[in-house]
Amino acid sequence: MSKDYNEIAKYEKAIKDKYGDETIQNPKKLWDEEKEKSYLRDLKKFYSKKDNNKERLTKSGFEIIQKKENKTAPRECPVCDAYSLSSGDDLYMTKFDCCFNCYIQYIEGREERWKSGWRPNK
Repeated sequence: MSKDYNEIAKYEKAIKDKYGDETIQNPKKLWDEEKEKSYLRDLKKFYSKKDNNKERLTKSGFEIIQKKENKTAPRECPVCDAYSLSSGDDLYMTKFDCCFNCYIQYIEGREERWKSGWRPNK
């Protein structure tokens, strides 16, 4: 397969005209030593967070690494007693201690009242 450099240049020019000069630049052009150090720091921080869910124990001179249990949000809404497997309800269960439907019905627009302890009658 032969390369037609004129056709490649034509595509590059069309991309440049539509999206700007930055789209056809080599990414290494803007990469410097400081960005490399910052990238490596961020990478190290990311992987150290990944190890935070592991517990290290030392027994008889051996190091044992166990995975910590993940705490999951409750599946039953304490307000309406509805059981939900929806991942969308997890946010509302964690933040407001209720399901999405109860959030819409009782909390939306009245969050201060909810945070102060008000709950609907069952």
